Amino acid sequence: MKTDAETTRWRCTCAYDGTAFAGWQSQAGVMAIQDAIEARLAAIFHAPVRIHGSGRTDAGVHAHGQVFHFDAEWRHGAAKLLAAFRTGLPPGIQIKDARRVSGDFHARFSAKGKRYVYHLHLGDPDPFTRPYCWAIHRPLDFAAMELAAAVLRGRHDFRAFTALNGPEREDTVRDLRGLEIAKSGRRVRITAESEGFMYKMVRSLVGALVAVGEGRMTPAEVAALLKAGERTPLVQTAPPQGLFLMKVFY
Repeated sequence: MKTDAETTRWRCTCAYDGTAFAGWQSQAGVMAIQDAIEARLAAIFHAPVRIHGSGRTDAGVHAHGQVFHFDAEWRHGAAKLLAAFRTGLPPGIQIKDARRVSGDFHARFSAKGKRYVYHLHLGDPDPFTRPYCWAIHRPLDFAAMELAAAVLRGRHDFRAFTALNGPEREDTVRDLRGLEIAKSGRRVRITAESEGFMYKMVRSLVGALVAVGEGRMTPAEVAALLKAGERTPLVQTAPPQGLFLMKVFY
């Protein structure tokens, strides 16, 4: 997209608590994070401004490092743009960074990869942790989960681990560059990194790992599902509140 001489393309990084929002993408009749940011930009620029995100996050999913871009005339520098963002946004959204970029930058199409983190909590979490994790009340076999994660890492067809449906055949091959499990006390962090993720893919991977940890599925069954490329009820989708988009790579 070409911009005129007076228009600048801005790249912004934002964080948000997705609890009260219907996801990232604007939708009729509900409040999405995109809607809230565009409303603030319209107030700043006294005109509608469209933003383009690196990708969608579902209702209830959070972000530390979502990236979006927009085109607008702004002569006051990045610091003043960030200052303008500090008022007028819902308290669950923060614009962390803003910078001028070239007109060929695109938040989605220029991205080279993404990192997500999913938080589990073993047992009953306190009220300050509960909204941001999946509480697990059965013991987990972490050795079995590590074996399953090793099966999933690498370049595979992940159709069995996405919620895509219907007749469309989107390319479902992805390079899962990282899938790591880290435990600290009652907290468990699962980190997934890839050049791109499909609809509910991270939550499906987490659901499969938890099923293995609880003994409801084996690493061998995970390998068989991966090979078959067909989703079954064995793969549950982890709840949204434990998932955070951490970083978009460019």
